[in-house]
Amino acid sequence: MITIKNVSVHGGHSGQFCNHATDSLEDVILEYIKKGYSWVGITEHTPAISYELLYPGQIAAGLTPEFLLERFGKYMAECRRLQEKYKDQIAVIPAMEIETYTGYEKFIPSLIEQFSPEYIVGSVHFVADLGFDYSQEQYNATVRHVGGFEQMYLQYFDIQYEMIKLLKPAVVGHFDLIRIFDNNYKEHLALSSVRQKIVRNLELIKELDLIMDFNLRALLKGADEPYISAPILQLAKEMDIAVVPGDDSHGVSDVGRNVDRAIEILQRHGFSTDWKAPVTLPEQFR
Repeated sequence: MITIKNVSVHGGHSGQFCNHATDSLEDVILEYIKKGYSWVGITEHTPAISYELLYPGQIAAGLTPEFLLERFGKYMAECRRLQEKYKDQIAVIPAMEIETYTGYEKFIPSLIEQFSPEYIVGSVHFVADLGFDYSQEQYNATVRHVGGFEQMYLQYFDIQYEMIKLLKPAVVGHFDLIRIFDNNYKEHLALSSVRQKIVRNLELIKELDLIMDFNLRALLKGADEPYISAPILQLAKEMDIAVVPGDDSHGVSDVGRNVDRAIEILQRHGFSTDWKAPVTLPEQFR
C-alpha cells in the first residue's frame, strides 16, 4: 500500500498576520505537525501597494499599506523562526502569495528582493484594479464595471498569463478563482473565447514547469469542487502538469480540511501523488 504524504503548497494564513484569518502562526504550524504533514508552504498575502487597493475589511480595520508592509516583514521573520524551531518535525517553507494590480510588475519584484521568500504563489484577486473575491456584492460590481461575465473571465486569464510570464511563480494559485461567486461558472469557463485563454495559460505553465495549486478553500465555502474545476483539471492532466493540494488554511480549524477528498479527485484523474515540491526539501521530508 502506497503512503501518500500530507502536504500543502498554499496555506498557513494566520490571524497574527492576516485580518481575515485566525490563530497564531505557530499554532497553525503545530496543527500541521499534529496532522502529520511532511511539508507546508506558508504563503501569506503580500501587502497592498496603495490605499486604493486595500480590501474592504482592511479599510474597516483602519489598516494602511505602510502598516501591512511592516507586518509582512514580521511575518517573514516569524516564519523563519518557526522553520528553524520545528525543522526536525516538518519542513516549513517561508513563501508569499502575490497580488496583481497596476504597478505590481515593479512592486512584487521589490518585495521579493527585500524579503527573499523561498517561493511565490502567483495569484490574481483583481480585475481592472477592482477586487472580486471579497463578497458577492463586490464581485457583481466588478462584473458590471468590465462589461459582463465573459469580459471578466477574459481579463482575468489575460492578467494571469502576463503575471506567469513575468514572475514565473513556482506555484500558480487557485487557477480559476474568477468563478468564486458565479453560479454559472461552468458555462462561462466553457465559452470558446475563455477556453482558448485557459489552454494558452496552461501551455505556459507546462513550458515553465510550474506547479498548480489544487486549492481546497472553495469546498469550505460551499462549492462542489475545488479550484481547479474538473474540465481544467483534465486539461492539466493531459499536459502532464504537476497539481498539488493546497489547503489555503486561514487558521487551525482549516488545516488539512478536505485533503482526503482532494487526493481522491486527483487519483481519479490519474495524477501522481508523489508530490512535486516548489523548493528542494531536506532529505527526511522528500
